[in-house]
Amino acid sequence: MRKIYEYPKSRAAFERACKVIPSGIYGHQGPTEGCYVPVEAFPLYSSKAQGTYLWDLDGNRFIDYMCAYGPNILGYNDPDVDEAAARQRAISDCTTLPNPIMIDFADLLVDTVACADWAFFAKNGNDVTTGAIMTARAYTHRKKIVFFKGYYHGVSPWTQKIDYAGVIPEDVANNIYVRWNDFEELSQVFEDNRGQIAAIIAQPYMHGNFMDNELPAEGFWAKVRKLCDDTGTVLIIDDVRAGFRLDMAGSDHYFGFEADLICFCKALANGYNVSALCGKEFLKNAISGLSYTGSYWMSAVPFAAGIACIQKMKKLGMPRLLIDKGEKLKAGLIEAGRKYGFDLHVTGVPSLFYLRIADDPSLMLHQEWIAECVKRGVFFTSHHNHFINAALTDADIAETVEIADEAFSVVRDRHS
Repeated sequence: MRKIYEYPKSRAAFERACKVIPSGIYGHQGPTEGCYVPVEAFPLYSSKAQGTYLWDLDGNRFIDYMCAYGPNILGYNDPDVDEAAARQRAISDCTTLPNPIMIDFADLLVDTVACADWAFFAKNGNDVTTGAIMTARAYTHRKKIVFFKGYYHGVSPWTQKIDYAGVIPEDVANNIYVRWNDFEELSQVFEDNRGQIAAIIAQPYMHGNFMDNELPAEGFWAKVRKLCDDTGTVLIIDDVRAGFRLDMAGSDHYFGFEADLICFCKALANGYNVSALCGKEFLKNAISGLSYTGSYWMSAVPFAAGIACIQKMKKLGMPRLLIDKGEKLKAGLIEAGRKYGFDLHVTGVPSLFYLRIADDPSLMLHQEWIAECVKRGVFFTSHHNHFINAALTDADIAETVEIADEAFSVVRDRHS
């Protein structure tokens, strides 16, 4: 049996934080968001990270499958990316006039992303999804936006729900929600709102939380693309999570179509703070006319990191590398579960996978198993997608499966 981790320093830090920071840790990385269940099984603060590993304040080492919720794609502290960032930092970063490395980064993205004729930079995924919606509305002079149920596109009021704190009816009055993969329902929505829909915004496949992930049905995206063309509607792909984990040319390219606008962030610069909205030529004037910017959006250091990151990902054949590692992990986890009589579902593309023990619809068994994995050194979360990074080795995968096996054994004994 492996050592069971304890977290006294994390708990002490959290108690201190609660006095001066709302919720102690707010947002998706906090213990109130439903991804750490039960909270006691999880560390709350880290002390360092390297490669595919994360250490908490108590010195416990984890194989990290959250990858900072996605940005860690090459491995923490990748030397090539960090060196490029350091070289640029010695010259300039946040300055009155942008450094021309911004142009170099845009050129690289246009050359890399299949649907891109230009690139617009910001800081967070939410910045570029919001920019995409504003661009679509400016171009079409329409208000309504179509979402697929189970989506996540950021934290701005337009992308939240009416019962969320601080969101008012006017924020979401023009939102329309349809079921994923249901083209008939989507077509009816367009018929019922003829000439009023500015955009469809969607992830390339349904990879929401608290549910199995679902790939597009055969021919679904081709039909959606034609529907948008026929109605003058802008098709936006939110590739913030999946970007460069499926295809260097964009996840729309992976599924055989082209978006009008595509949003990148997490894996763009291996943790350096930058996001990008790429789009078609016909939308360039519309986005140019927006009153939408930020003081740090043209900082040069993240551009240098992004260039180094994309170049290295191309050299490594990143999507195939990550998918292969994910396939190996998936097979090992499913077999470990089967050994103890558990039906573990591993869904989505293997480089961005979702875990769920399907034997119990209450999800309690699944939460128990995740907790036992975490307490032994594998950082999964209860109800979020997980990420593969290039630093993950076969030995790490084998250790993960070994820990998962032991965790399944513990849960089985507890519920025999």
